[in-house]
Amino acid sequence: MQRVSLFGYGKTTRALAKEFQDVIFYDDKCSKPFRDKEGYLVRPSNQFDSRYSDLEIPSPGIAPANTLIKKAQNLQSEYDYFAAHMPRSVWISGTNGKTTTTQMMQYLLSSKGAAAGGNIGTPLADLPRDATLWILETSSFTMHYTKIAKPDIYVLLPVTPDHISWHGSMEAYVEAKLKPLTMMQEGEIAIVPEEFADFPSEAMLIGYKDAKELAECFGIEKERVDFKGAFLLDALLALAVEKILFDTLSYDRINTFRLDPHRQEEVRDVQGRLWINDTKATNIDAAIAAVERYKAKRIHLILGGDDKGVELAPLFEYLQNKNIHTYHIGSNKERLTQEAQRFGVSYTECANLEDAVGKIKKILTAEDVALLSPAAASLDEFYSYAHRGEVFKKLIAEEKKT
Repeated sequence: MQRVSLFGYGKTTRALAKEFQDVIFYDDKCSKPFRDKEGYLVRPSNQFDSRYSDLEIPSPGIAPANTLIKKAQNLQSEYDYFAAHMPRSVWISGTNGKTTTTQMMQYLLSSKGAAAGGNIGTPLADLPRDATLWILETSSFTMHYTKIAKPDIYVLLPVTPDHISWHGSMEAYVEAKLKPLTMMQEGEIAIVPEEFADFPSEAMLIGYKDAKELAECFGIEKERVDFKGAFLLDALLALAVEKILFDTLSYDRINTFRLDPHRQEEVRDVQGRLWINDTKATNIDAAIAAVERYKAKRIHLILGGDDKGVELAPLFEYLQNKNIHTYHIGSNKERLTQEAQRFGVSYTECANLEDAVGKIKKILTAEDVALLSPAAASLDEFYSYAHRGEVFKKLIAEEKKT
C-alpha cells in the first residue's frame, strides 16, 4: 500500500486525501498529533520522516525553503497527480486578473461542459472528472512544483513583481510563470504578453501588447464589450479562448457577467462619499491600476500588509506628484513610510485599518475618493483579503453611528 504524506492541512490536501487509503497530514500549525472528523491523522511538521513515505504532495503555498519540502524524497504537485486523467484544460495565470479571467471564461463556457477550479477555490480533486474542459486558475506556487502536467491552452496575463519572498527572486517568479511553455507541444496554444512572444516553446505563442491589440488579433469588437480598464483585458482573454475552442464570440453573455466584490468595489457611506474596496489588490501593479482609474479625484490611499518582499520604490515613484495622501497600516508600514519620505509623497502612519478609516472619515469630501488598495497581502492582520475587505466595509458603515 502506498504511504502518502500530504504537506499542509488545507483545502487542497483535504480534498486529495479522499484519493488514497493511507494518508498522513503534516502541518506547521499542528503542535501535537490528532485525528480529524474524517479519521485522518494530522501530525506536526517536525514528525515527518521520508523513510516512511512513498509520495508527498504539498499545499501550493508551502514555500521551497520549508523543511518539509527539503526533506521530501518523492514530491509531486497536485497538478502532476491528476495529469494522466486531466481532461482538456485551459490554465490562467499572471500577476493580476487571473481570478476574474477564470470566472469569466467559466461563465462563457459552462454550457459546453466546462468546470473551473485550481487556485480559484475548487481543488482539482473536487472537479468533475467527466467535464469536457477544466479551466484552472494556476498560481506560480503550483507551477514551481509541477513537472509533468501541462495545459492545452495557456493564458498568461501581465507579469509584474509579486511573491518575491516565496520564490527568492523576480527571475524565479517569472520562470515559474513561463514553465508551462517549456512543456507544451505542437498544436497547443499560449496567449502571452508580447515580451514573452518569442520564448522557446513548441506551442503556438500569440503575443499581445494591450487590450486593443488582443482584440484585433482575435477579431473581437471590443466596443461591444461593456467592461473597462483592467477588466476589459480579462473579458477579451475569456472571449479569445471561446474563439479558439468554438469559433464563437458571446458578447451578450460576457456583458451579463457580474464581478466579485473586493476588486474596485464602489461603496457609498451615509453622506454619499465614495469609498473603494480594492482589498484584492495584493501587489503594486494592482494598486497602481486602481489609482489610475480614480486619478482625476483627490485620493486617500490605504496601503500596507505583507508585501511579500517586493521592492516598494516603483509604487511611490508612480505616486509622487499626484493628488494623493497615503495611510500606512500592516506589517510593512515602516517600509512604506520610508519610501513615502524618499519620494515626497504625503502620508500618515496608522495603528491599523480602523485607525486609517477613522482618520479619513474626518476629512473626506464629496469630491474625494477613499481607496483601500493595499498593494500587499492580508495575512499579517486578517484571515484573508476578503476578510480585510469586509472589515473595511463594516467600518465605513459605522459612519451611520457618528
